Amino acid sequence: MNILVSYLKDNTQAVVPIVIIVILLNFTLVSIATPVIARFLVGALTLIIGLSIFLVGVEIGITPMGTRTGSSLVKTNKLWLFLLGGGLLGFFVSMAEPGLLVLVNQIEYITAGGIKASTLLAWVPIGFALMIALGFSRVFLGLSIKVFFAVGYGLIMGLGWLTSRTSPEFLAIAFDSSGSITGILVVPFIMALAVGISSMRKDSKQAEEDSFGLIGAGAMGPILAVMILNIFTPPQEYPVISLEPQVAEAGPIMSAFWNIIPESMRNSFIALLPLAVSLFVLQRVFLKFEKRQFARILKGFAYTLLGMFLFFMGVNGGFMEVGSQLGYLVASLDNKIWLLIISFILGFVTILAEPSVHVLTHQIEEVTSGYVKRKAVAASLALGVGSAILLSAIRILVPWLNLWHILLPGYLIAIVMIPFVPNLFIGIGFDGGSVATGPLTTTFILAFTQGAASAFEGADLLRDGLGMIAVVAMMGIITLLSLGVVFEVKSRKRGVEADATGES
Repeated sequence: MNILVSYLKDNTQAVVPIVIIVILLNFTLVSIATPVIARFLVGALTLIIGLSIFLVGVEIGITPMGTRTGSSLVKTNKLWLFLLGGGLLGFFVSMAEPGLLVLVNQIEYITAGGIKASTLLAWVPIGFALMIALGFSRVFLGLSIKVFFAVGYGLIMGLGWLTSRTSPEFLAIAFDSSGSITGILVVPFIMALAVGISSMRKDSKQAEEDSFGLIGAGAMGPILAVMILNIFTPPQEYPVISLEPQVAEAGPIMSAFWNIIPESMRNSFIALLPLAVSLFVLQRVFLKFEKRQFARILKGFAYTLLGMFLFFMGVNGGFMEVGSQLGYLVASLDNKIWLLIISFILGFVTILAEPSVHVLTHQIEEVTSGYVKRKAVAASLALGVGSAILLSAIRILVPWLNLWHILLPGYLIAIVMIPFVPNLFIGIGFDGGSVATGPLTTTFILAFTQGAASAFEGADLLRDGLGMIAVVAMMGIITLLSLGVVFEVKSRKRGVEADATGES
């Protein structure tokens, strides 16, 4: 019960700032229909409750499963089993990630079924699973994390250049899929796997470094998978769908929620089923939890299922609807500076509230024994993500500015920085970039940018409305790598001062 209260408090603090911003804008700059605002408030409350129950389930069920699995795989000392087990678990857990499910359903909607959610839900988790397996092999074989990410993103840049010239919409889908897959379910599970693996290391420094980087490794997979999917997809034109606010129906507020109950239940059950089956199989093979422990983990899975259902209810019942309408109305104002200001504020506030960021910053401080402070990481990410949403708004306002014009120089900067960043911060940087795109970013902020893009005649929601998640992930990586450079400089300075003191 104490865990639930804690999460309720955290998620209330996360969502309330967005609610306040919406209410203030509704009474000042724009006007949103009362039934829509009412559904938004109910949706926000449902989202808070659902997200809290979901995270309780992850903590008592999903995370212990991940930690035990990681340490058990290392104990086998068999590389093939290590890669197979890690890859399959990566596939199943990513299929159940709520952020990814929201994104692929949104893509299917704005393409009028031209790009199926089911297709993306096959390709994206496969890419994630393969890169998780490669991330495991890097740890197992002791390969350089710097070389791993430099080669990986070098390949992504090459394929990205080709994709940007042939199908720009797939470029946005590729990078957005990567950002959305690392959310409230995948992050704790994969981090638990990484901790389980690193705990078997005798070298404490190596164990510290191996605790990070696995999420960042997996995040490369969806990008590569969608770009490869693009090669096999015939070029076609997708319909331009407008998200212009419609006249709100004055019927019962809850009717919108009742109508989506069957779909939310079905999606939640199907998403979590493969991971639940994996638990039973692994329990018989080598997890061997005691009956009491296993019962607690099953209880955690039940909480996760209920929380996911309520999360989808809140998101689809009213939360994203206001996001898209707010974006449309703000972008329609004569003074476009408001779109830029509100975009930065939303990005800054949202990242400070993301539950996944709290998980990451806490583990960073814990693993580094307080050397890297949570506040420093959170503040750096807030500025980076605020700037990313601002860049996304600028891209909507400037027709010739393509997503590739932002991603190419951004990731080239990240690749150039790699040799100058400590190994620990390489993992932190690429993990942090992925974690920055959590449930609030992949729901409300995604809807906001798509609504803003729809406000301009002839705008393409695939090319202009998507890509925000990609820019957020990129800015998160650059921000944390820069933080790593700063800490490296300070460490060397302290070392020089210590040597000078010793000599004197």
